Amino acid sequence: MDLMQLGENAVRASKDLQKLSSDQKNDCLLAVAKALIENKDDLLKANEADVKLACEKGVKDSLIDRLKLNESRIQGMAEGLSQLISLSDPIGEIISAKHLSNGLEVGKKRVPLGVIGIIYESRPNVTADAFGLCFKTSNAVILKGGSDALHSNKAIVKVICQTLENSGCNPLAIQLIEDTSRETAKAFMRLNQYIDVLIPRGGAGLIQTIVENSTVPVIETGTGNCHIYVDQYADIDMADSIIFNAKTQRNGVCNACESLVIHKNIIAKALPIICHHLRKANVEIRGDEEARAVVPDLVAATTEDWGTEYLDSIISVKTVDDIDEAISHINHYNTKHSEAIITKDYHNARKFLDEVDAAAVYVNASTRFTDGFEFGFGAEIGISTQKLHARGPMGLNELTTIKYIIYGDGQIRP
Repeated sequence: MDLMQLGENAVRASKDLQKLSSDQKNDCLLAVAKALIENKDDLLKANEADVKLACEKGVKDSLIDRLKLNESRIQGMAEGLSQLISLSDPIGEIISAKHLSNGLEVGKKRVPLGVIGIIYESRPNVTADAFGLCFKTSNAVILKGGSDALHSNKAIVKVICQTLENSGCNPLAIQLIEDTSRETAKAFMRLNQYIDVLIPRGGAGLIQTIVENSTVPVIETGTGNCHIYVDQYADIDMADSIIFNAKTQRNGVCNACESLVIHKNIIAKALPIICHHLRKANVEIRGDEEARAVVPDLVAATTEDWGTEYLDSIISVKTVDDIDEAISHINHYNTKHSEAIITKDYHNARKFLDEVDAAAVYVNASTRFTDGFEFGFGAEIGISTQKLHARGPMGLNELTTIKYIIYGDGQIRP
């Protein structure tokens, strides 16, 4: 099927979705959640084919981890859909209303964006997450996954479409582009007559390509060069625990810590403890001159390390003289995703929160919490790192726009 046909199908499906009640949408979401569990053997078999091909190509372990499905992750996909059922449907919500002196009643209400296009890499769970959020907000979605997850994505979409059809809903609410060529991807980016917004989920290269080539409005998501700053007033045990979690719990994800920034007054006490713990998880540590003076066998860091999203068992260490230098360094090299400070000082915590430019800024907590599910939004469409329309985890409200509704009783403009 060609892209124009996919676009036309999606536009028609979006109109059908807008006619569904909240209860009807919730019933469908519940049915899909159950179907994913019931068909887990088929999903795992398809995923095994993708993982096998990735291993044969020599894909690094952290990226294979992003690709891999297991029963727990399929259960997580189903739970994400189930959690959406318990959340309020934003469509039709009246955001504001006011009475004008001429008698007009002017209000704003939430409405669907229409058709959402998503281009993403590796993670097959995005397929189910994207469907759930778009369906709950009455948006049709066209998906363009990477070649590495094609078998998995096809299997997931097949289950969803069959379930929608069995539930009396339009199965074209979700469509998958199975051609994984770059030419098709670029053509997809130019379907502005059908697609209302395009959301990329992947590495910096993918996002940059889409921003440069798309004629469809783009919401940038995903790239995460995340820092944790250990202030001179930090609790060292807390810092050690948080950094270990943020770096090693899953190192191939966008909210993993890629860089440790540490105050010179605490480095002698804190860094050996932090490095010892990280090395237990086989993390390579790249440090500046000051860090290597404290832990001599660190790999020498280069300027390139400060701006690198490793997505691997690697972390950089930058030493700073004060909190102002820490904030300046972070704002220069970060991707505006998630940043954290470890400190017992209230004023430094407030300064960090106020001055660091990122979608999510933490005090004394792991950056790994930047996630729609963890924030209570249900599944997420991505982490927006830009400032227009949406920022941070994109839940239900971020997949809507507004329209003005005006009630009158015969008013004409003088």
